[in-house]
Amino acid sequence: MVPRLGSSVRSGFGPGRRVVGFVLALMASSAPLAAAETPPAERTPQLLQDLRSFNTVATLLHIAAHPDDENTALITYFAKGRGYRTAYLSLTRGDGGQNELGPEFDEKLGLARTHELLVARKLDGGRQFFTRAIDFGYSKTHDETLAFWDRKEVLGDVVRIIRKFRPDVIVTRFPIPPGSGGHGHHTASGILAVEAFKLAGDPKAYPAQLAQGLTVWQPKRVLWNGFGGNRGGGLTGPTIAVDIGGNDPVSGTPFGVIAARSRGMHISQGFAGFAARGSSGPNEQTFMLLAGEPASKDLMDGIDTAWTRYPGGAEIGRLAAAAIAAFKAEAPAASIPALLELRAKLAALPTDPVVADKREQLDRILVACAGLQVETLADRPEVVPGEPLTVKTRVAGLGAPGVAFREVRIVGARGTALAVLSAPAGPSMPALVLGVPADTPLTQPYWLQQDGKSGISRVDDPSLIGTPENAATFRAEYRFDFAGQTITVTDDVVCVVPAPKGERRRRVDVIPPVSLRFAADVSVFNPGTKKSVAVEVTAARPDAKGTLQLELPPGWAAQPAQQAFAVAAAGGKAKLVFEVTAPARAETGRMTAVANVGGARFANQRVVIDYAHLPLLLLQPPARARLVAADVAIKGRRVGYLPGAGDDLAEALEQIGYQVTTLAGTDLTAAKLKDLDAVVIGVRAFNERKDLVPNLPALFAWVEQGGTVVAQYNRPSNSLTDQLGPYALSIAGPAPALRVTDERSPFTFLQPAHPALNVPNKLGPADFDGWFQERGAYFPSKWDETKYETILAFNDPGEDPLKSGVLIARHGKGHYVYTGLAFFRQLPAGVPGAYRLFANLVSLGR
Repeated sequence: MVPRLGSSVRSGFGPGRRVVGFVLALMASSAPLAAAETPPAERTPQLLQDLRSFNTVATLLHIAAHPDDENTALITYFAKGRGYRTAYLSLTRGDGGQNELGPEFDEKLGLARTHELLVARKLDGGRQFFTRAIDFGYSKTHDETLAFWDRKEVLGDVVRIIRKFRPDVIVTRFPIPPGSGGHGHHTASGILAVEAFKLAGDPKAYPAQLAQGLTVWQPKRVLWNGFGGNRGGGLTGPTIAVDIGGNDPVSGTPFGVIAARSRGMHISQGFAGFAARGSSGPNEQTFMLLAGEPASKDLMDGIDTAWTRYPGGAEIGRLAAAAIAAFKAEAPAASIPALLELRAKLAALPTDPVVADKREQLDRILVACAGLQVETLADRPEVVPGEPLTVKTRVAGLGAPGVAFREVRIVGARGTALAVLSAPAGPSMPALVLGVPADTPLTQPYWLQQDGKSGISRVDDPSLIGTPENAATFRAEYRFDFAGQTITVTDDVVCVVPAPKGERRRRVDVIPPVSLRFAADVSVFNPGTKKSVAVEVTAARPDAKGTLQLELPPGWAAQPAQQAFAVAAAGGKAKLVFEVTAPARAETGRMTAVANVGGARFANQRVVIDYAHLPLLLLQPPARARLVAADVAIKGRRVGYLPGAGDDLAEALEQIGYQVTTLAGTDLTAAKLKDLDAVVIGVRAFNERKDLVPNLPALFAWVEQGGTVVAQYNRPSNSLTDQLGPYALSIAGPAPALRVTDERSPFTFLQPAHPALNVPNKLGPADFDGWFQERGAYFPSKWDETKYETILAFNDPGEDPLKSGVLIARHGKGHYVYTGLAFFRQLPAGVPGAYRLFANLVSLGR
């Protein structure tokens, strides 16, 4: 039970985060009692279950590669059923995945998927950890994955988390070779789990962690939680079966139902439907030993899961058992004296991570037994450094014998007290006005505060590694006296704000007085030419004044060097335009917009991610744009763009000189297409757009009259039609075999003289350098070879070339192009050769 008037999540080593009512509604459905649920009279009070959980020190760590890889049934059973300290370690934050909800990719998607895991853990009772590894998209082999990630660094992160969390047992979701996880990241997660298991107890391994205060820890065993399909691939070892079915003792809900609701939080990955798929009854699962001591019946065989594992712990176990036996749900405060005696004994034990966790757990139980609740509300959800912030505190539930309020302290970003209140506690305590220090750092996820390497984030504070999110910038520390013992209740400072359905609680974010945004994320120049570059300045507060300049790489120039701006109203905008001149040679770089306001430097964008199942998320990355100086010629001027699922190439087309008209499926008529030179269809449009298929005949007829269509990749599953072009082509087949994941993979010009490789841009080897994340995915597996031409071949190392990355068909007077190449990634990344090839495809027939 959480001692707050609002609801919060505690995950990993990090602080609480408030969760929207959407999630809470799943936890407390008003639906009639299902037959599989435990009758209310047989359920366990939450506080009693918390006491039982306190009385075990067993700890389990589940390890896999991505958000949505975890076995939520496993987590639910051990966290809620057995009361164990249970956590999921996702090596990545899912940055390289797809997004079924909107346009967020890369670090934006990673942040959203981080919080999908956090709301999932709110449901299944687990904790959440991460390494610094970046999800770089699909990988066919674990060797490629481990090389890209920096194996030593990511392995060190796993070792660190084992040493901090101290699991007795590690359970992987994926096997190790010769088994396969079906994805290089998956198999790599199993490999790293086993290696870290062997190193975490070795004082010679990662000694810097020991110098930072960690201690070695050796789990008992690491096992693979098997699942359907032949993933083992010949992998053998002692295997046990464990039934993880049953019902939550508190709510009476079957574990399978809770697990399905948890998995259903991965909505960005299209898993919303899982929330209604839960089942009850037995759920036998297998566990194969990968390293350590074998188990004969249970994962915890041979492990002392009670307090007796600690010298002096037997008395703690005895006192906890007595408190459990004497607990009265109708009078929880009667348990406080016995729990305080237990607390004093616990304080005498030497501290380690498990003991520290248990002390916090016992304090939460005591506060809940006393009926205490706290709430800390700010007058605004965002504050600028140097501004005042008004905070109201409230304490409810005082009245238990021997329990008294002492003070509340509001603590800022660096742990310093910004205000202290010792007034009598109650529902109307005096408001506190904080002076927010001028040097308070802006809110930004800790793993995105510095530029990392291609495969791993940079985190300068090692104590943050593993944690799911930042601590709140402002938090309240309520101190209570419990019969001479001091207990502190920590609460995030939040602001209640409107939401589409009711309201939500937001942590207070620290923002700059102005945010900056380039009109285009990529600016493409022909070498030596000038182009106007616009920057939008948005004021967070009234009467925002300052100057703006561009920081450019050597060889680039901007006029004027600096411009003044003044925005009268909060939320108002000003558009400032600079003339930027590219160098005479081809090169790429990036520019940064920098504002000076009141003598302080600010250079931040503002990106808000707002989905109903997540808290409102704020990103404030550097205000940057990519610069590309490259010879990119085009033919034709007018292009129609039919958006797909999450891509946006309209801006890229405009950067190279096209006039772009956004289309809907109903616009695919002769009358509306007659003035266009080409039509570009966005990624997965054949999966997502119900208005596309009925209008394909009209689109193909337009091609026959001389039009050009460039259709981008689709997934083989859930396609709304098998007709992906005017002639037969199929994308059915195993996805790994139909993609090229090595962005540096070799290529071959199959028809060196083909116009798509020569007009208007003559392509060469340099045009395939610098590609990002992958060459492409979901290449066609079959096509009418009498109609479609192949012009390029790519292959991952050791594999046969794939020739269907670009298929070109003459259809009447026009051209139809189907491509699985990852233009939707390459163009926003500013890859010059991708612009040149894409321009050639769009220009066919001109």
